[in-house]
Amino acid sequence: MRHPITRRHVALALAGAAALVVSHGRLDGQEESRFLSGVELVNVTATVTDRSGRFVPGLRQTDFLVYEDDRQVDVMHFSAERVPVSLGIVLDTSGSMAGDKIVNARSAIERFLDQLLNPEDEVFLYGFANDVRRIQDWTTNREAVSAGLRGVRAVGGTAMYDAIVETVPIAQGGRSLKKAVILISDGNDTNSRTGIRHVRQVVRETEVLVYAVGIDGDGQPSRRRRRMPWPIPPQFPQTMGRTRAADSLNVAALREITDESGGRTEVVREGRDLDRATGSIADELSKQYYLGYLGVGHRDGRWHTIRVEVRDAALRVRARRGYFATS
Repeated sequence: MRHPITRRHVALALAGAAALVVSHGRLDGQEESRFLSGVELVNVTATVTDRSGRFVPGLRQTDFLVYEDDRQVDVMHFSAERVPVSLGIVLDTSGSMAGDKIVNARSAIERFLDQLLNPEDEVFLYGFANDVRRIQDWTTNREAVSAGLRGVRAVGGTAMYDAIVETVPIAQGGRSLKKAVILISDGNDTNSRTGIRHVRQVVRETEVLVYAVGIDGDGQPSRRRRRMPWPIPPQFPQTMGRTRAADSLNVAALREITDESGGRTEVVREGRDLDRATGSIADELSKQYYLGYLGVGHRDGRWHTIRVEVRDAALRVRARRGYFATS
C-alpha cells in the first residue's frame, strides 16, 4: 500500500525508527515514499463532532491521542487543512429507484459535483442493478459525469455488495491522499455474488472512507422505527425488524460497512431529502483532520486496531478502526 508523506516525515521516521525509505515520485505536491524495514506510515482521517453532530474546528495535534492495539503511538504528521479527494459515487439503479428517486438522486449528485467539490477533486461514477456497471471512469470533468448520469435508467435487482467490493479498491487507487466512496441506495442487497463478510474484508484492506445514503422506502418518520439489536435475530432476517419485503433498506448492514472505515450511514425518508444528505457528507469531507503515525505491526499481515481520541471527553471522534500490516 502506498503512503504519501513529506520529506519531514521521512527524516522523522529515519530518526525514530531507522527505517529505510525509497522515494518514487510525487503526488499532489507531496513526496511519495515506501518504508522497507517493516515499518509503514499509517494514514488516519478523523472526523470530530460535538454532541449535536456539528464538526469541531480548530483542534491541534496535541488535542489527539492515537492508539494501535491499545498502545499509544506518536503522531508524526497532522493537518487540519482541506486536501483533494479521490471520490467514487456508487448509485443504485435498480427498479425500486425508478421515478422520483432516481431523478432526485441525479439532482443531488449534480449539486454535489457543481457546488460542493473543488476543481482538483477527481471523481468516478458507477451504477448497480443486477450487475455493476462503470458509467464514468476517473475524471475532473464534471460534465462527463453529468452526461453519464443523464443516461442512467432504473431497472433490475440490487447487487449492492458487489458494487462496494468492486469500487472501494478503485477508490484506493485514486491519486489523492484522501479517498472516499459514497453509496446511494434505497434497498437491501438482492443480487450480489458476495456477502457482507467479504465486503467488510475489502473495506478493511483500504484507507477508503465509505459513506452510505439510504432512502427509507416506507417514508415513515424515524420515531416510528424501532432500533433492532445487532446481530439481527433470526426472526427478523435482513429487514431490521420491519414487515416489508426482502428489499427493505438494511440500515444495520450499511452501518456495519461504513462505520468500519470511519465513514457513516445517513438515512433519509424520501428522495427529495438526498440533497441535504449528500451536502452534509461533502461538508464533512472538507472539514476532517489527517493524522499519520508509524505502524507497529511490522508488516506481519495481521489486523491491528486503531483508536483515535481527543482530550476533550465531550467530543466524539470517527476514524477507521484498524488496518492490515501488509507484507
